[in-house]
Amino acid sequence: MVAFLRWAGSIVGGTLNGIIKFVLAILLLVIVLALIAMARGDRLPKAMVLAIDLRHNMEDSSTTKFSLGGRPLTVMDVVLGLDAAERDSRVKGVFVRLGTGSVSVAEAEELGAAFRKFRASGKFVIAHAQGFDGSGLGDYVAAAAADQIWMQPKSTFAASGVGGGEIFLRGLLDKIKAEPQIAKRAEYKSAADMFMESGMSKPDREQLEKLMNSTYDAAVEEAAKERKLSHQALVAAFEASPQFTEQAVAKKLVDRIGFDDDALGAAIGRAGDGGEAVTLSQFLGTKGPASYGSGPHIALVEAAGEIVEGSANAGPFDNKSVIAGDDMARAIRQATADKDVKAIILRVDSPGGSVAASDQILDAVKKAQAAGKPVVVSMGGLAASGGYYISLSANKIVAHPATITGSIGVLTGKVSIGNTLGLIGVKGEVVGVGKNALMDSELQPYTPEQWAAVNAEADTIYADFTQKVADGRKLPLAKVQDIARGRVWTGADAAERGLVDKLGSFWDAADFAKRLSGIPQGDRVTFELYPRQKGIFETIHDWFGSSDDVEAIENFKTLMTSPVISHTAHAVSLAPRAAIELRATNLPE
Repeated sequence: MVAFLRWAGSIVGGTLNGIIKFVLAILLLVIVLALIAMARGDRLPKAMVLAIDLRHNMEDSSTTKFSLGGRPLTVMDVVLGLDAAERDSRVKGVFVRLGTGSVSVAEAEELGAAFRKFRASGKFVIAHAQGFDGSGLGDYVAAAAADQIWMQPKSTFAASGVGGGEIFLRGLLDKIKAEPQIAKRAEYKSAADMFMESGMSKPDREQLEKLMNSTYDAAVEEAAKERKLSHQALVAAFEASPQFTEQAVAKKLVDRIGFDDDALGAAIGRAGDGGEAVTLSQFLGTKGPASYGSGPHIALVEAAGEIVEGSANAGPFDNKSVIAGDDMARAIRQATADKDVKAIILRVDSPGGSVAASDQILDAVKKAQAAGKPVVVSMGGLAASGGYYISLSANKIVAHPATITGSIGVLTGKVSIGNTLGLIGVKGEVVGVGKNALMDSELQPYTPEQWAAVNAEADTIYADFTQKVADGRKLPLAKVQDIARGRVWTGADAAERGLVDKLGSFWDAADFAKRLSGIPQGDRVTFELYPRQKGIFETIHDWFGSSDDVEAIENFKTLMTSPVISHTAHAVSLAPRAAIELRATNLPE
């Protein structure tokens, strides 16, 4: 036994020694690289064109500041990066690649505003598409904000409109004897309809048609203005899709025909002698991750992803962002306590999630306001349900015309699979002490008494939600009850109903923050990013102290390529887990 313990001790000691050596090696590497960088300067060319690739799905923002897998660019990286590039005389212009259908209309509105602001400083933006592959309008709206749009010859221009669909699982659940019991408040709260309904409900169809029409109108209006085309002419051009490059040029949708190297060469030529292309990521890597700009400090709290309880410790290869209640509330509290911070901008891009975490974040916002820190919300592409909940108390709310917001409603319930198990020869039995100890069990449905309690809980939370909206937005409760009902709105429609103060971009929210904190409008400011970046030791501790990577391995099943399987698996993952949720899903891209 003694020999065994010595052997086990040597194994543990060797393992710990290896981990310590690994950590020290990483630290030494970081120090060496930092010293080399200091000696060489930022090594950027004297004339450069920033290259930005928008052909992949982008998160609005990310709380993951460091990852061994490399953190992809976010929409806010582009927005703040171009602001920094305006003040760098070496940056002459921007070369953007897009066209795969990865950009939503609301994202395009934010990116377009950033391109226009950059161009107003006397610099240029050239966009290139190998084709506009998807029927959606987001990529084209973003490209329209450039000085020139290039497109590869004989490629497809498919941009034509706004659309989407839903999958309903009720028929499948009935066949496998699964029993969905989900309470929603109110009739437009369609996130759980995939489980409860066999087809699209009349209220859901109504809200989606309104949402898509409003998004389409916003996209056409912005693109027509940028391309100097009439609304009717642009609609007619979209109606002709799918079409080819040469037709798109004839309709003034595109300026030049050429391959990507032709367009990049034109951009570098405009940069002047010695011009070189540098990726935006390389450029940002020389600027430091903690803050952007100069002057008085405004906190920028980035909240992107589903709202969850607790704290989120991303693993070394995990770039998925969530809004963790503990982390987000802590970030807002840190910004509140910082005496240099004059105001807080809360950047929200979220479909919602946990009611408890949403309430925790809202409380932090209210306490920041009580401490004298104005809070301005800048909405990204989606700020619905819990995403609207955490925003409702802000001094000002800014959204894009195509932002999906509202969804002021609640859902709760479960899908019981006790009878389903019998179809495959499995039997589930339960044992519990206490009348409702097994109320949340998925092996049995709610009793009538429990179902009544679930509905009473939904009523209470919904009443609290609407009252908080009325108080935060200074609206009559009766009006809020009319525009709530779980209904999603575009930013344009939400502004008409008092849920949003202004239609605009992040920079409009920044103007509000300056005005509310007494900073002159013409002055530049420093944006302090929250949650604050962690040090290397804390980051490594989070990596190896979390179970997220185990979950990542389990989620390897998402590599299955069958559309039926993947859609069904995704839909099942959205089922309520017998908890109150503020969530909006199944929304058009």
